[in-house]
Amino acid sequence: MKVKLCKVIDIPDMSMKSFDITGEPVLVANVNGKFYAISDICSHAMAYLSEGELMPEECHVQCPDHGAVFDLKTGEAIALPAVSPVAAYPITIEEDHLVIEMPD
Repeated sequence: MKVKLCKVIDIPDMSMKSFDITGEPVLVANVNGKFYAISDICSHAMAYLSEGELMPEECHVQCPDHGAVFDLKTGEAIALPAVSPVAAYPITIEEDHLVIEMPD
């Protein structure tokens, strides 16, 4: 299912924003003009990754609660205490809007 999120300009470079897509919290990050979408909930603890720290050099996000780190490209858990990945979603730009592909 494709979902139109917002205009590209609504998420400035080097920033993140959380969206609720049919009950699923999704984090969208803009890193050097490229957009990434992953689950906004840490796989270790129920914390919102969008409230954490964007690590643009590595294209990672750090959880605000316990410091787990996730790859924004793949959702892979990079640093403990998280060991399980979070979901990663395809995101594209269509007519100046971000569009995410969610599983049906």
